[in-house]
Order: sequence, then C-alpha cells, then structure tokens
Amino acid sequence: MIKLIEKYPIPSLVLFVIVMLGFTIDAIPVTIMEARNFISAREMLTDDNWILTTMNGEARYQKPPLPTWITAFFGMLFGIKSVLALRWPALLFLASIGIFTYLLSKKLELNKSHSLVNGFVVLSSFYVIGIIIEAPWDIYTHSFMLMALYQLYIMLKNEKTSIVQSLLFVLFIAGSVLSKGPVSLYVLFLSFVIAYAFAYKLRGTLLHFLKLISLLIFGIVLGGWWYFHVRVADPETFTAIASKETSNWSSYNVRPFYYYWSFFVQSGLWTILAFISLLYPYMKSRVSDLKAYRFSFFWTIIAVVLLSIIPEKKSRYLMPVLIPLAINIGFYIDYLIREFKNLKDKRETIPVYFQFGLIATIALLFGIIGFYIAPFSNSLVLINFIAAQVVLAIIGFLMLWHLKQKSIKVVFYLCLGLLMSLGALGLPLAKLNIQKDFKPVSELRNTSIPLYSLGDVSPEAIYDYGDKIPKLNTSEGLVLPSEKEFNLLTGKENPKDIPELSKVYRIIFIDTYDLNTAKKGTRGHRSRLVNQMYHLSRKQ
Repeated sequence: MIKLIEKYPIPSLVLFVIVMLGFTIDAIPVTIMEARNFISAREMLTDDNWILTTMNGEARYQKPPLPTWITAFFGMLFGIKSVLALRWPALLFLASIGIFTYLLSKKLELNKSHSLVNGFVVLSSFYVIGIIIEAPWDIYTHSFMLMALYQLYIMLKNEKTSIVQSLLFVLFIAGSVLSKGPVSLYVLFLSFVIAYAFAYKLRGTLLHFLKLISLLIFGIVLGGWWYFHVRVADPETFTAIASKETSNWSSYNVRPFYYYWSFFVQSGLWTILAFISLLYPYMKSRVSDLKAYRFSFFWTIIAVVLLSIIPEKKSRYLMPVLIPLAINIGFYIDYLIREFKNLKDKRETIPVYFQFGLIATIALLFGIIGFYIAPFSNSLVLINFIAAQVVLAIIGFLMLWHLKQKSIKVVFYLCLGLLMSLGALGLPLAKLNIQKDFKPVSELRNTSIPLYSLGDVSPEAIYDYGDKIPKLNTSEGLVLPSEKEFNLLTGKENPKDIPELSKVYRIIFIDTYDLNTAKKGTRGHRSRLVNQMYHLSRKQ
C-alpha cells in the first residue's frame, strides 16, 4: 500500500483530503466566519452583488471577494443550502497546499518519499485543517501564495524567468491579494525570500532581480484592482471599514511579543516531532540536506518573528507558519525512517515511542472514552460509533506492533489512516448527536409573515434562515416596518423593554431558536446562537 501511495503522490494527497473530510465535513456546524462568506456568496447569486459585496443586504468590504466568488460558483452548481458543497472549494485549496508542499520539496532536491511525507504532514496539521472552517479566506490566500512561491523558487534557482513561470507567478500573487489582501505577502512571501537568502544566497544579475520585483508589483496591482474599484464606487463606506480594520492591528486582541512561541503546538498530531525538528544543533548532523533544512528552519522562525511584531495576535494567524514547519518536521521523520532501527540512545528513542505510543493508545481507548462522553441517542449513532471504534482499534494495535518493530514509515502512514478514519467515521457522530433543544431558524421560512431582526442576530442565524433578515435598528435609529404584523428575531434584546415598540405593537413571545449542537454549559455552546422570536401586531 505504501509503495502504491509513493508511486502516485499527488493523487494520494488529494485522496487523503477527500476520504478524511470530503463527505463528512458538513457534520461540523457553520462557523461565524463561514456564515459571513456563505451569506455574501448567496447574495452574489440572488442580488448580483459580485463586486460591491454585501452581507444581509449591507456593504461588507472587510474581505476581498475571490474566495466568495469561488464559493458562490459551487453554490450555483450544487445548491447554496448545501454546506458540504460550499466547503468543497476550501478542501480543494487545502489539497493544493499539500500538493505544492510536495512539489516545492522535490525542487529542494529531497527524494520522492521524503517530499511526500512533507505533503502529508502539512495536510494533517491541526490548524491547516481547522482554518478551512474557522477563517475560510486564509486557506485561499496562503494556498495561492504557496503556488506563487513554487514558481519564484524555480526562477531564483535557475536565475532566469520564463513566460509561463512569470505569468503563473503574477496570477498566483494576484489571487493571494484578492483573497485576503497583503497578509500572505507579509507572512509567507517575505519570510520565504529572507530564508532563501540565508540558506542559498541570492544569485543572479541585477536585471533578473528587477524582473522579479516588476512581476511582484504587477501581481499586487492586478490583485488590488478590487480595492481601488470599491474605493471609488463607495468611498465613504470603504474608508470607514478600512479605518476600523487598520486600527484593529494595534488595538484589538493585543498580545505580548512571545505569544506565538508555542507555535509548534498548532501542528497538533506532530507537536513533539515539530519541537524536536526545531532543535537546530541536534538536527543539523542528521538531515539528508543541510541547506534545505536551513531554508525550512529559517523560513519557519522568520515567519513567527514577523507575526510576533504585529500587536494584534490570534492563534489562527499561525496557520501559514505550519507550511514551512511541515517541511521542517519532514526532515526529522525522514531521519527516523532511515535511522530509528539503529538508534540506541534512549534520549532519542523515548520521545518517538511517547509520540506514536500516545496516538496509538488514544485510538485503542476511543471506545471506552466514547461510551462516557457520547450520548447514543439512536441505533444509527451506536452503529456508526462501533464501526469507528473497530477501525481505530485495529489501527491502534497495528501502530503499537510496528512501533515495536521500529518501522517508523508504517507507523507514520498508520497515523494518516487514523486521521482519515476519524474524519470519515468519527466526524458524522457530531451530526448525529445534536442536543434536544436544537431548533433551526430556517423553520421560520415556512410562514408568510415577514421577519425582521433586532440587535445582534448572528451571521450563522442569517445564513440558516436562507435569506436576508432586515434590521429594525439602523444607524439612523429604530425604523418601524410598514406591515401591520411581523415576526421579530432578537438576540438578548426584549422588544417589550423598548418603548418605541411596546407603545405601538402587541408583543407576544413565540419560541426560542437555538442553533447550538452542543448542550448549554459545555465548551461548544455559544450564546450568540440562541435567538428569541416574537410576534408583533399593531394596536388598534
């Protein structure tokens, strides 16, 4: 099986993503950032707002539109209500990160097996997977940037440019800018160039570097056309949004410089291996290619330093760092595959046994733990759970067996099999085990009575409703509907406490709509997903 995987590396990387998440990722509830993207995509299709993007009928220029265009295209093909279809574009770009990590590793002159390990490591890193639903724009911008960097590496190495590589470089830079502005230029591109200069030196004629700089500028300008257009078409709104977004960099979620120092933890499954791979004095005599290792090491560290300089910090901003870190981890895994059977020093073997032994033990104990934490609400849940447990138990046993035999390559691929099994068999359990108070806002579409909102109704609720929900409270104050009766969806606000409404309308509480799949009091429960619905009718 491993030989077959290594024979067809790119299809194997794509298949890994498809099996792991391709048919089950809709079991995860829509997140707030996703909902914003999905709403804008829906309004592109229903209201033709492709350039001046909107959310719930209001201007939304916080994020550029390319990811939303792609999402809208998939919504047009497969249905805007299908969460699975709307998430597929992000999964495809996730796969592309694995593919181009593999291709870049090959260009670094690493062997095929080693390069494929790098590709799988990045695809199985915790926040690379998590980012596709937590902040969907990020997977696009960093994926496009990695594609651009692959072309740049070839041009730097060959010390010349070709028409095809130049065109692709420009288009991918433009795609990255049109996905999330200059974010990836700062984190991935700048750190890549500095790391390349440290590891390989910048060689070539002045004309060659002038060409590269010109291509970069051209790509940025091409990707920036949307910003210029919106600035001209709707200057007042654009300026207000840009000012708020810019101020956030220095005043919102401000964290100390060292906030990202535990960045390697975001690799999830590979945390221990990631930490060891960053021990340069230990690794430098054990890697297959020291220059390539220096490159991935400096690329990782410089990217973290660049992120640390910015006052605003969030865990998800570390996602691009996991790309060079995956290559770094790959060097350590490659070393273990080659030399683990010969290692005698317990200081080298114990961390490896602990890393993979822990994963295997968790797989074996999944059933025991699950029976305590999983509410088996019906037979389908129980059957799904038993199937997942059997597969995971087999994988856990095989991991321990091959770990005892010191067959690290087999153990590595069994880890990937574990992730695929969790995604394909374990993830659906989240969809099957929904708390009893769950009540979707989409049920309100069954009535002919118009619906309005008051206060902060979450983007998740608006997306679930399936259409715009006009607001009563605007920047100009409270605006009363023309209808004599209507339904009102609120967050924490009670319309009975608002004199402008209570004097004019009879207000009757109807029901609570709760989009939480997790029980109240648990970590996954979000108060913003709980909304109250009232019926208002004018007094005679």
